[in-house]
Amino acid sequence: MVAIVHVAPTDAALVMAAADLFDDPPTLEHTATFLGAAGHHLLLAVDRDEAIGFVTGIETAHPDKGVEMFVYELGTREDRRREGVATALLGELAELARARGCYGMWVPTEPDNAAAHATYRSAGFAGPEHVVHFELRF
Repeated sequence: MVAIVHVAPTDAALVMAAADLFDDPPTLEHTATFLGAAGHHLLLAVDRDEAIGFVTGIETAHPDKGVEMFVYELGTREDRRREGVATALLGELAELARARGCYGMWVPTEPDNAAAHATYRSAGFAGPEHVVHFELRF
């Protein structure tokens, strides 16, 4: 049975144990900063005490729009894909967003990422919109 865990600032050990789900190994410092920031959320999908997926969301506010949830990253362990884990994580994040007064959620992804498109559509997202992404690295 898969459970969705809302990771609290005191749960850094859960994030460290789920390191293989992230692009790069999380650090205690970055984890504490993320989990300690207001409006930052990390949810883990856990099966038999083992993390099999995660989603991070960040509440973003704008003076004329209110607050919406930005889906920062979503990942599922490769051998657990196509089981509905990502959809469950997005559903739980959507419930959290509603409870916190967000008017919606949004997520960017690559135009050719068919798996991501299918996942977001199955979770109720509309799109894709075609956008151009600019980046400034420091």
